[in-house]
Amino acid sequence: MGKKQLVEWLDENKKTYEDQALQIWEHPEVAYTEAFASKLQISVLQEAGFSVVSGVGSVPTAFVAEYGSGKPIIGILGEFDALPGLSQKVSPVRDAVTPNGPGHGCGHNLLGTAGVEAVIALKQRIDEERLPGTIRYYGCPAEEVLSGKTFMARAGVFDDLDAALTWHPGNSNTPWNMPSSALTSVEFFFKGRAAHAGAAPHLGRSALDAVELTNIGANYLREHVVDGSRIHYTITNGGVAPNVVPDKASVWYYLRGANRAHVDELLERLIKIAQGGALMTETGVTWEIKAGAYDLNVNNTLNELLFSQKDEAGPLVFTEEDHKLAASLAASLDPSLQQYAEKRRHELGLAESDLLPTSFVNYQPTTKITGGGSTDVGDVSWITPIGQITTTCAPFGVQVHTWQATAAFGSPIGLKGMHHAAKLLALSTYDLLTDGGNLLSQARAEFLRSTQGKPYIPAIPNDVQAPVLV
Repeated sequence: MGKKQLVEWLDENKKTYEDQALQIWEHPEVAYTEAFASKLQISVLQEAGFSVVSGVGSVPTAFVAEYGSGKPIIGILGEFDALPGLSQKVSPVRDAVTPNGPGHGCGHNLLGTAGVEAVIALKQRIDEERLPGTIRYYGCPAEEVLSGKTFMARAGVFDDLDAALTWHPGNSNTPWNMPSSALTSVEFFFKGRAAHAGAAPHLGRSALDAVELTNIGANYLREHVVDGSRIHYTITNGGVAPNVVPDKASVWYYLRGANRAHVDELLERLIKIAQGGALMTETGVTWEIKAGAYDLNVNNTLNELLFSQKDEAGPLVFTEEDHKLAASLAASLDPSLQQYAEKRRHELGLAESDLLPTSFVNYQPTTKITGGGSTDVGDVSWITPIGQITTTCAPFGVQVHTWQATAAFGSPIGLKGMHHAAKLLALSTYDLLTDGGNLLSQARAEFLRSTQGKPYIPAIPNDVQAPVLV
């Protein structure tokens, strides 16, 4: 009976949370600047009766909201940061709200709001049924730079969780059964000596030469890394003018690998390469670790739990207008993205006409996946069992981090997928609170098998603090 009432409450109150998601979509804020979104969610949760601790991990926009008492303690993770350069109206043609401005191209306006919606719905059941246990909503900033949850984890806020759940806006309804890559973000700063490049080049020591030699060394390293490793870089400072030997230069690297140990080894080798670049040019070098995310430790028990709620959640229904917008957005995609979408469609067993999938597919990779993206959800997954699922919030083929995604995530398509995700999160958490600990025991046993006793050690050094930008 409780789950039926849970769904009814969510349906009755969905407009409230749709409005909140749109407010965040209309006020996009990039990593560590999410003052509007954080304040809005804190206000909503406090008004609902949750206690809130803000500034978690010395991150001004990070917070934890809690309701209930005792065990089990179940956390729902939310995010709310936007991406630079992806401002976009709800339109099938490129049309920025603010030229070059930020936009919610990863749907975090939906991701966080669904979590808020779910925990407030669960509060009603805790009160009416006098359920034991504690529910938490984690307001997690800066996922797009892969470090918000790491600073929160370093502060210990996930340590006492029995389990965590989250989701992500996508273009299909499927558990997140694929691991992500571990990652380290590191920037190298070289210091040399300026000189006139024409009249006295012999007096200069080029920091830019050190950057370029470092990049050459990194490119030769590529042959000698574990399969699935990735090395990306961009020069962040290359000097000010061609006729001045640059006394300062910098380069920013992302290192990815199948697990934390692989990435840590990559970092050790890259530091030696940078030191070599400095040695060859008689310059100095320092470096800063900007982020360090773990690979995602998939928990099939919790993923299956989220998937199992599909019938009780009710149907996901899109209108004719939704399908028209979806078709227009899909038609705007580059042919290479359309080809990739067809490959993915075949993997999921979806029909060619299924532009807005409403069915649920429990996709299981048949081969070991290497490479790919990263997320700081991975850090949490090495602290406590975590389940994750995607729901249809954009047309099939539309990838996150695109203007088409921003348009979809501000449209009724995205809002419907968000509301469905809130149901899956709430129903699954209700089961974890009421089944006598069986599911939690299974999830914990799987977690212990997969982590093999390896402790979680934050990959960001203790002396590195999150930037304070608000």
